[in-house]
Formats: sequence, structure tokens, C-alpha cells
Amino acid sequence: MGKAEKSRIALPVGSNLDRFIMKNQEAFPYASGELSQLIRDLAYAGKVVNREINRAGLADITGAYGNENVQGEEQQNLDVAANIRFTRALKKGGEVAAIISEEDEEIIDLNNPRSKYIVAIDPLDGSSNIDVNVSIGTIFSVYRRISPQGSPIQTEDVLQPGSAQVAAGYILYGSSTMFVYTTGKGVNGFTYEPSLGEYILSHQNMKMPKDGKVYSINEGSYYSFEPHVRDYVEACKKRGFSARYIGSLVADFHRNLLKGGIYIYPSTEKAPNGKLRLMYECNALAMIAEQAGGKATDGKQRILDIQPTDLHQRVPFYVGSTKMVKEATEEA
Repeated sequence: MGKAEKSRIALPVGSNLDRFIMKNQEAFPYASGELSQLIRDLAYAGKVVNREINRAGLADITGAYGNENVQGEEQQNLDVAANIRFTRALKKGGEVAAIISEEDEEIIDLNNPRSKYIVAIDPLDGSSNIDVNVSIGTIFSVYRRISPQGSPIQTEDVLQPGSAQVAAGYILYGSSTMFVYTTGKGVNGFTYEPSLGEYILSHQNMKMPKDGKVYSINEGSYYSFEPHVRDYVEACKKRGFSARYIGSLVADFHRNLLKGGIYIYPSTEKAPNGKLRLMYECNALAMIAEQAGGKATDGKQRILDIQPTDLHQRVPFYVGSTKMVKEATEEA
């Protein structure tokens, strides 16, 4: 066997998530180990959810659960399962005082009064795509609690602007499963290697191109868009841009993060305040976009500057390559 063949067989695997976290812990805000463990807990729950998604068709856990969530949307069985898995992992991990979830109307107090952190989570984004085997994801934000440790959770602990996030990320369940996150020191992506049971660093210091030729928007609502949004869509078509809309926010965002592009979910006649949730979707992806060199706004102001007033607040969302977001919102 030649030297080239031997080297190909023994290609290095790369750093796993745990090793990366330990190596870079000094770069984390308030580096005392708790945030590191919290990230590990989220990653572990993601492995469990990934397993359940992969066997969903065989285990007969696809389809509707039979209830609506607080958003008025029909819950899927895997929505409920993912919410349970992440809540359980964060409770057992002991580093989170409370969770706010897209699937729950109220704050979930985990009875960990000494814990420093609050997590906002969309346990399974794009759940309407589960039954047709299209990529879906988990989105999460981490905040440092404001009220003193040991005291009851307060509204001010959970209604913090996105600029207060100490970490944010998503897990993409697709042709491969990826864990992408930031702690305010750049964005790194880890691909799950199932034979090892490990997330391996595959996309280091991710950067979103400043411009792109992909626009992601649900053109089925075209005639209910505001005029400036219709004008931008027409401009994209005249330039020969590609329309790519999966309907799973994580998947659309991830493609544009890697390739350059813009994702738009504007206000419409049916949803004048937008449809996407500020706390569970927009804040996390806005932080990741900015850390990768991109931009995120509600059409008028920076997403991370919005002071939330409600757990389930909705906002219009423009996120992606800086040049494209500026062009899409310059007349808003």
C-alpha cells in the first residue's frame, strides 16, 4: 500500500464539540464552566431528537399530535417529543433556571434557583415538513438571568433583547445533522458523525458572503406583501437570481449562511406583525448572522435591538447577506 493510500485511510477526524468547548472556554462570557455544560446539554438533546427523527417513519411517530400550540398551529408528534427532550436535558443538566418554548404558553421554571441562565427554544422548526422528509431544525438562545440567583424567575429574566444573548445556535437535521452556534466570538459548525456519536468541527469561523444571488420568500403570499417587498422580489427576478424556499427556516437560513442570499418573511395582510417569533427564531438567527458578517432587521430596525414585550411576539424578518438585506429594506 502506497503512502498516499495510507494517508487517505488515516485522515484526521477533527476536533469534536466537547474538546472545542473546553479549548475555547476562556472565550465564553462568564467562563466558569456552566455555559459550556449548557451547550453540551443542548447538543446531547439534539442527538436524541436526531435519532427520533431518523426512525420516525418506522416508529409511527410522524403526523399530527391532535392539539394546537400557543401559536394556534397544529402540533406534530415530533414537536411534542422534541420539546420534552430538550426540557428534560436542560433540567437534568442543572445549568438553566427557566425555559421559554414556542410550544408552551408560559415560562417553564426548572426549579434550579442557583442557575444563571435562561434558554429560549423552538424545539422543532419546520415541523410541517416532517412527514415529507424535508430538513427541519432546532433553534435556541441563551441569556444570563437578571434577577439574583436563588430568587424566583421574573419577567425581566426572559423578556430580554437579542443583544443580551450570551449564546445562540441551531441544529439542522438534514442529509447530515449539524450543530451551529456562537458565543459572540464567531460562528462554528459541527457535523454529527453517527458511528462515533460525536459532533465534529467541520465549518470553522463561518462567514456569510456579503452579497448573493438567492432569495428565499414564500411567493404564494406575493399579493399581500407591501409594495416595497414586491418591488424587491421583481428586482431579484430581473437580475436572474434564484428563488429557493424550503419552508424550514433553519434550512433556508443555513443555505444562505454558506452560499450568500436573503431570507424574508415580511408582514402580510394576514400577519401584519409578521409570522416568525422574535424570542424563539429571529433573535438567535440574527445573532448568528451578525457574527458571520450578515445582517438582520424587521425592515426598519436591527432585530437584536428590539425590546420584547411578549413571550410569543412576532416580527417581520429580513436576514442574510448584508448588501441584499440593505437593498430589500431601503424603502421600508
